[in-house]
Amino acid sequence: MSTARTFLVFPLIALMLASSPAFAGQQHVVAPNQLAATVANDVAKQDANRAAVHQALGRPEVQRVASSLGMDLTRAAAAVDTLPARDLERAASAARDVNQQLVGGASTVVISTTTIIIVLLVVLLIIVAVD
Repeated sequence: MSTARTFLVFPLIALMLASSPAFAGQQHVVAPNQLAATVANDVAKQDANRAAVHQALGRPEVQRVASSLGMDLTRAAAAVDTLPARDLERAASAARDVNQQLVGGASTVVISTTTIIIVLLVVLLIIVAVD
């Protein structure tokens, strides 16, 4: 019985080792370079969103509206750097609208631009208050 067990155990061990993941080729669902490129694109997109919000917060019109609302822009600008991706996307969308409408140094601020500025500031204020 002992020799029969020996003859069965060694082939079973060999089969178990041969079928282990260590002997299988490393196959990835997504190629590592494609994954790295996707992460790099996401980081670049977030950086562009943060830059758009910072640009909008740096505008004199936005600063004027923020001061009239009693909002601290220094705190809001610091909060932009810690925003999660979803909130950052919303804030950047509003900031891009502000930046686009105020391009060229427009000296007059129309009601819609002021509304967008206030929405941007309120979004940032809510995010800062939640954190």
